[in-house]
Amino acid sequence: MGVGARKYTGRGRRLPGSAKVEKENFFIMKIGFDISQTGTQKAGCGYFAESLIRHLSEIDAENQYILYPTFGDLFWDPDWSSGTCRIARSNFQCHRGQKTFREARFFWNHPPADFEEQLGNPQIIHSNNFFCPSRLQNARLVYTLYDLSFLVHPEWTTEENRTGCFEGVFHASLYADFIISISHYSRNHFLEVFPHYPPDRILVAHPASRFAGQGEVSQPESLKLLKRNQFWLTVGVLEPRKNHLGLLRAYALLKANRGTTFPLVIAGAKGWLMDHFEKEMDTLNLRRDIILLGYVDDTALQWLYQNCFAFIYPSFFEGFGLPVTEAMSLGAPVIASKVSSLPEIVGEAGILIDPLDENQLYQSMQKLSACPQFHLDLKDKVSRQATQFSWKSTALVVLQCYREVLLRERIFSRSLFPES
Repeated sequence: MGVGARKYTGRGRRLPGSAKVEKENFFIMKIGFDISQTGTQKAGCGYFAESLIRHLSEIDAENQYILYPTFGDLFWDPDWSSGTCRIARSNFQCHRGQKTFREARFFWNHPPADFEEQLGNPQIIHSNNFFCPSRLQNARLVYTLYDLSFLVHPEWTTEENRTGCFEGVFHASLYADFIISISHYSRNHFLEVFPHYPPDRILVAHPASRFAGQGEVSQPESLKLLKRNQFWLTVGVLEPRKNHLGLLRAYALLKANRGTTFPLVIAGAKGWLMDHFEKEMDTLNLRRDIILLGYVDDTALQWLYQNCFAFIYPSFFEGFGLPVTEAMSLGAPVIASKVSSLPEIVGEAGILIDPLDENQLYQSMQKLSACPQFHLDLKDKVSRQATQFSWKSTALVVLQCYREVLLRERIFSRSLFPES
């Protein structure tokens, strides 16, 4: 039988490993899923999409999935044909994608008459990269909401990125039949900005650590100069929102007051608006103390989390803060900002600081350095806190969302919002 050939009839079906639920909630679904950011240089959106689809594949052997390696007009991975994730399961297939960014932009912004047929006639399309399709006629639309930082501080990003992200979430407020928010903070923020959107159509599905339950890994050759438990660590794209400059200044205070300290390791690709970062390192005379690793693979990242003295995340704004959850799952004591979603993630397991107060960050680093028992207590607390987040639980929530969105009426008639 071909993909999508069976209609949903209301007959009861059980997913592997799922709890017993009402029979009428089960029917065969055909789901189009955006994997466009899951390539080799993926960041937050890509990690969310890949982890979610892999865990959906583990719990769902019956519904049909079409994976879209190119999606929308905001993001383009030139190596999508070989780099984006693949699922080797009979109920998963990969869409052919568009060959160029220009072709993709035209396809998604000026859909042909057989648009949804070319997409494989899905019943649901799940967008994961901020782009929001606005011209679907039949498929229900599920939209992943990450954050609205571009509205709070537009200076943290480029004009192109800011306007593209705003257009995506604005269209989601009009056209998304269901929204999956990665935190309660992002959900509440979205409803404040777009109060017309029905609150019962937006649910929270927390990301989790892809390293949960992993054992020790061998020290990669590329990190051979680092000593276990003798380096500070931060992870994230070098961009203003992550507050790397504040961390440099707090680190400089620690070094000045202690005379010496562990090196600071920064793992993350270079983003935008950070051309002055290395100049600040030189101004603070930290060139020999900072180790810039750039983008690292999962094995190296796991070793860094497992062997750092502490993980520091002084971000100004987060939709969730996935590196914090990953660090906690591998037992790294955490210092993080007490803003946006981060208190929701850290709870009482870590040290929460004002990211605008560099002295407060310095004092927290000083306390960890000076109090071995406090350091051990935090390692125990973060490991327990990390168990609150599970990709399997998140996948079950999303799967139920897919069922729910097909059982409900469309959120808005597409004709209410005609496009030029």
